[in-house]
Amino acid sequence: MNCLNHPEVPAAAFCRGCGKPLCEACKRSAQGTVYCDEHVPAETASTARPATTTAAPMYSGPPVADPSVSPGLAFGLGLIVPGVGAIYNGQYAKGLVHAIIFGLLISIISSGSARGLEPLFGILIAVWVFYMAIEAHHTAVKRRAGQPVDEFSSLIDLHTRGSRFPAGALVLILVGVLLLLNTTDIIPLERILKYWPILLIVLGVYLLIARLSGTAQADGSAGNPPKEVQHDQR
Repeated sequence: MNCLNHPEVPAAAFCRGCGKPLCEACKRSAQGTVYCDEHVPAETASTARPATTTAAPMYSGPPVADPSVSPGLAFGLGLIVPGVGAIYNGQYAKGLVHAIIFGLLISIISSGSARGLEPLFGILIAVWVFYMAIEAHHTAVKRRAGQPVDEFSSLIDLHTRGSRFPAGALVLILVGVLLLLNTTDIIPLERILKYWPILLIVLGVYLLIARLSGTAQADGSAGNPPKEVQHDQR
């Protein structure tokens, strides 16, 4: 695969924001990863290029589509192996979360913690498998169209406006703690899985807070006119 800006030069990396291939001259390193000129973070954009010339600033156009991304391949990978569809789209942390959730659903059934709800969990596993595939397809379509994609973008927007709540990181930490307690024989995983309904309660509370926060922000912005308008009305 060659660079999207220089088709004659082989690609050396892919943009974390849009996924397009970049050569050594086009890639911009920021925050420990690689971006293109259009998606490099604002705080590091000034240091992306060495200030050796006095040329006029380059025009930053709209995101460039990446025709090499295959939504069908992303769907197939997400359907066959849990988390691989997200990894194909460059969302490595989300792919790990997908695989862990799939494993937890399987563990709840195999450990007998479902207590008569095995058919329900069987349906949930099937729904989760198709959700991962459809979400991978949706993200690949956005990448192919040149739209920006973050680490945990999904079909369902769980973020409040302006919120940077690290839900994915907290899920990984929680799962890691539970697995550590199990492997060290402090608390067996079978005993912990008996309390799986708590996950539904936590998810419901999070969705409720996100909904209320978004509604409050929308009402506040609608009820406060701009300052210049208030000045004119005095």
